Amino acid sequence: MKALFLAGGFGTRLKPITNDLPKPMVPIMGRPLLERNIENLKKHGINEILLSTCYKPHIIEKYFGNGSKLGVKISYISEDMPLGTGGAIKNAQNFSDDTFIVFNADILSDIDISKMIRFHKQTGVIATIAVTKVDNPSAYGVIEHDENGFIKAFKEKPQPHESCSNLINAGIYIFEPELLNEIPSGRAVSIERETYPHLLQKGYNLAVYDGCSYWLDIGTPQKYLMAHSDILEGKLPISEHNFRENPKYISKTANISPDAQIIDPVYIGDNVEIGSSAVIGPNTVLNAHSFVGMGARLLGSVIWDHVDIGSRAAVVNSVVMSNCRIDKDSEKNNSILAENYSCPIAV
Repeated sequence: MKALFLAGGFGTRLKPITNDLPKPMVPIMGRPLLERNIENLKKHGINEILLSTCYKPHIIEKYFGNGSKLGVKISYISEDMPLGTGGAIKNAQNFSDDTFIVFNADILSDIDISKMIRFHKQTGVIATIAVTKVDNPSAYGVIEHDENGFIKAFKEKPQPHESCSNLINAGIYIFEPELLNEIPSGRAVSIERETYPHLLQKGYNLAVYDGCSYWLDIGTPQKYLMAHSDILEGKLPISEHNFRENPKYISKTANISPDAQIIDPVYIGDNVEIGSSAVIGPNTVLNAHSFVGMGARLLGSVIWDHVDIGSRAAVVNSVVMSNCRIDKDSEKNNSILAENYSCPIAV
């Protein structure tokens, strides 16, 4: 089975992190979000992938190439102008003539794709939509279904009295190829607001798959920080370390002063240097080749690679992007910090 990743979004809500970086390329524990999702697919035997790109596609293509370094085959299709989710899927019509999987490239999930595929085959539907539960469905488009999991209706941002469902689209789909014939070409199309209701009206069966115990859309700086704290707290496993069993990951190549204080949960990457009396954690990710000066303090923050934290500086609930320098004796709170600017995180 083949997989299509919709990786063309502009990441507007995630700015300024996405000023120079496509949203699927933002690092999650030091590796691009898209890479982590591809590796998860590979575990389920899916090794042929198409990336649909639009915003800064050269960055994605330069990093992944033909996919050989990940042991998969990657092809690309790029939009000159955004075509929406449905338009991007239609654009990939020549990619597969069999059942295929579609992913929004900006989500983190623990979904078991093998189980979802089996469910899809058993129901015999034209499309299966993965769903996740939310506390307040009025902020989303919800999906209503019957006792067998077949979809009855889609409702956009319903009030509490207007729907009994709290299930929303999780951005993971399994499609039969004939679905593509129902998507118009040559214009922007929303698969969620246009194609799915159209399929119901024509009498097609669609099913929901409720198999995500963890799901997060990396859409805002707050959600980006939340993703890392969730991983550190063991809510979502990653391949290189089990934080549920051991809440402290320290690379063997890290150079840490004996009197530095490391408070878990924490992640310290390759070739990191930490000076004397520094305090790292809790809920802190410190990525490769970064330097933390004497007496500096990092709390609840995500530090990218090649960052220099000056002596006695404090970084709290913030994201520090690659190659950034934090001046000594300075204090940074609730901010996105880059080489040439800083920006507050809306609380």
